[in-house]
Amino acid sequence: MDKLTRIGIAGTGLIGKGLAFEVEKQTDLILSKVLTRRDINTMEYPFSEVLTNSMEEFIEECDLIVECSGDVIYGTEVIDKAIKASKPVVTMNAELQVTTGSYFARRGFITEAEGDQPGCLASLHENVVQMGFKPLVYGNIKGFLNLDPKREDMEYWSNRNGVRLDMTTSFTDGTKVQIEQALVANGLGAGIAVNGLLSPSSDNLNETGEELAIEANSLGYPICEYVLAPKAPPGVFITAEHDIRQKDALRYYKMGEGPYYTILQNYHLCHLEIMKTIRRVINGGGVLLNNGENPTISVAAIAKRTLQLGETIEKGIGSFQVRGVAVKIATNANHVPIGLLVNAVLKREVEAGEMITFDDVELPESLALTAWYETINKAPINI
Repeated sequence: MDKLTRIGIAGTGLIGKGLAFEVEKQTDLILSKVLTRRDINTMEYPFSEVLTNSMEEFIEECDLIVECSGDVIYGTEVIDKAIKASKPVVTMNAELQVTTGSYFARRGFITEAEGDQPGCLASLHENVVQMGFKPLVYGNIKGFLNLDPKREDMEYWSNRNGVRLDMTTSFTDGTKVQIEQALVANGLGAGIAVNGLLSPSSDNLNETGEELAIEANSLGYPICEYVLAPKAPPGVFITAEHDIRQKDALRYYKMGEGPYYTILQNYHLCHLEIMKTIRRVINGGGVLLNNGENPTISVAAIAKRTLQLGETIEKGIGSFQVRGVAVKIATNANHVPIGLLVNAVLKREVEAGEMITFDDVELPESLALTAWYETINKAPINI
């Protein structure tokens, strides 16, 4: 490349800081700016000279933006400025993608990165399709699930792993994996079998993959799923069909008897893999994965307990009030995407197990809310 590419990172958590270390090592990239909402003067950060609180300065001094704040409302504001400045955006923020990503996909360049499961599945998809496979199941592997974990347990694991409390909770209660698979469905033209996903337990990925592939064939479209498999590696898999004429060769290659074949990627390395997507974009490789311009799957909020009239949900994702489930938009048009439940006030009592709808809550005005309305209405909203 003829010049250094200036990389900007929005977010200073585990992902953002880890990526900064990797960018700083490259000879053809420069860590130009890191956007944070924290008080720069009190932060301990390895590259303090590039920190900024100014979105305008951040956008101006970067050629490519990586948004990994983990915040839907704030991240939407950042990406809006980047898209308006014609800057390409790479995200590791599936929560944002399934809430406002389609709004930006209509306006500029936005792609999710490899590293988290959606980007890894998109990369694996490209690989298997090039080999002639026809994907039927896009699978995410989850080692544990507790739909309603206790706060003290989540605080323990949050402190132990150095991951924010809300993120730790969303990983545990299944919200994160539901979001991830909704993004994959929208981005790769797949669907879901049922609201909330089938989520089978598995001691054998090949067998479970085959069962899910049979389900996908009966539905007539590929599906996104996750399996509860505590003994499996922390990766992703695709179960696919192939040309019957390749059956003998695939048997020889230890892929089994068919007609369904499971291809496993047994790792996902988060911020370390973002570098691959950065280079993909710089080299003109195009979008790896985004939420698409016309999504069919969203992530609704289900009450974990009875929520009272006047109660405030400060942040739905990773809360102890609600959890997220993937749903078909066509049959759940009035649901509130869980990513929009920020400082939301209940207008009525909602029973445990009920889905939160727009009739149930008062939401603050935000670009993210406007973006969702446009996504559902399929018509541009001038802001």
